[in-house]
Order: sequence, then C-alpha cells, then structure tokens
Amino acid sequence: MKKFKVSLLQLDVKFGDPEANYSNVEKYIEEAVQDKPDVLVLPEMWNTGYDLERLETIADKDGQRTKALLTRLAKHFAVNIVGGSVATKEDGKFYNTSYIFDRKGQLISQYQKVHLFGLMSEDDFISAGSTLNQFIIDGIKAAGVICYDIRFPEWERKLMSTGQQILFVSAQWPTKRIEQWKMLLCARAIENQSFVVAVNRVGNAPKDSFNGHSLVIDPLGKILEEGATDIEGIFTCEFDLDDLKAVRGNIPVFDDRRPDLYF
Repeated sequence: MKKFKVSLLQLDVKFGDPEANYSNVEKYIEEAVQDKPDVLVLPEMWNTGYDLERLETIADKDGQRTKALLTRLAKHFAVNIVGGSVATKEDGKFYNTSYIFDRKGQLISQYQKVHLFGLMSEDDFISAGSTLNQFIIDGIKAAGVICYDIRFPEWERKLMSTGQQILFVSAQWPTKRIEQWKMLLCARAIENQSFVVAVNRVGNAPKDSFNGHSLVIDPLGKILEEGATDIEGIFTCEFDLDDLKAVRGNIPVFDDRRPDLYF
C-alpha cells in the first residue's frame, strides 16, 4: 500500500491585508506539520483576497515574499507545499499565481490561473495564464488548478491525461454556490479516475461570504474528508494511492478516448 497524507489549510483571508495573511499562513503551517503530512494545501488568493482595486500596492512583486516564506517552511519542515495562490505583479501585469514546493524547499512548479472569473471582476484586473500545472511530489504525478478552472473539464482532462494521480484545487468559492463546488469536484474525480484534494477558504469579503467545505475525494467520487462549515482550521486525510489501480484497470477511460472526434 502507498499511503499519502494531506493537510488542508482551510483559512480565513483578511481582505486587502497581506501582513495579517502571511502571519496567519505561517502560524497554520507550523501547526499543521505536527501531524506529519506529506503535503500541505492552501486556498486561493490568500495574501490579499479579492481586493483587486488595490493590487498595485498589495500584490506580491514577482512572488518574492510568498516564495521566500513557503520555500523556507517547506525546507525547514521537510514537507511538500501546494501553495494555493496569491496575487502577484510581474512585468506590469497582475496574476493569480500558484507555487508548488518540494520537501527540500525547491520550487517545482508555478501556475497562473487560466480561467478568470468575471462575476468577481477578476478579468478586469488580472491577466490569464496559459501553461499547464503538472508536477511530481514524492514520486507521485499530480496537477493543480485554481477555483473557476474546475468548471472546464477539458482543462482537467488535459492536465490528468499523462498519468496524474492527484488533482489539487485551491479556491475562494462563495457560500451561495457551494453545492456546485461539491458536485463539480466529485465529477472531476470520477471522470479522471483520480484523487481530488480541494481547499476552499472561509470568512467574509465585502461582496461575498465563504464557508469552506474543503474536500478530499477518491477516484469513485466518495468524499473521504470534508472541512467543517465556516471553521478556520486544518483538516487531514490519509488515503491509499494503490486504490487507483483497481479503478483504472476496470474502466480504462483514458485508453478508450476518441480525441480525434472531440475537436
């Protein structure tokens, strides 16, 4: 059996307050590692929230502060970190950026959110990325997406089509659409025959509220762990990656695809 333990950091994000948010993330990481997880997962835009109108002054320039913090903590605690995402400023543009670190504190992948969410005016302030977020942690092939990305199954299929076993999702998914969050994530797990590890924030922003329900889902769509509603905290789950063999062997959806007919 190949056991893998994940810790989901379901955090409140203080609107437009990077100082408070960086301090809170460091505190929770230091607490989470006491349970000896293989990987820590953070929510979306945890450094600023969606305070988009002030990105010029509060976005992380070239991701320097975020990378310095997470590489230090990953190396010190010898833990993999899927760093959620943060608001960054690069070459005069703003991005919703994810950083992934291995146990040595090395940056092994970075990703700028591809699908921007108009209902939160993201596309008015932030530039879209165009690259895949695929990486290997502890010998396990994985991929990562951010929030609205999960509404585009063709994107996840492309990410997961080369043997990825875990899909990591970081989000700020509002309370009023939380049932769709669960259904979409279960569907992504089933159709890609993979584990899904998804972290959503809690707390309030000027225009939205967020109620967690961070999830770990197995390849058959069964919810293995669900973060409590409205509670900031750490939710840890261990699962067996060998379970993928039986699921993928019984129904070989990747082998049976007909991509020549799809586009």
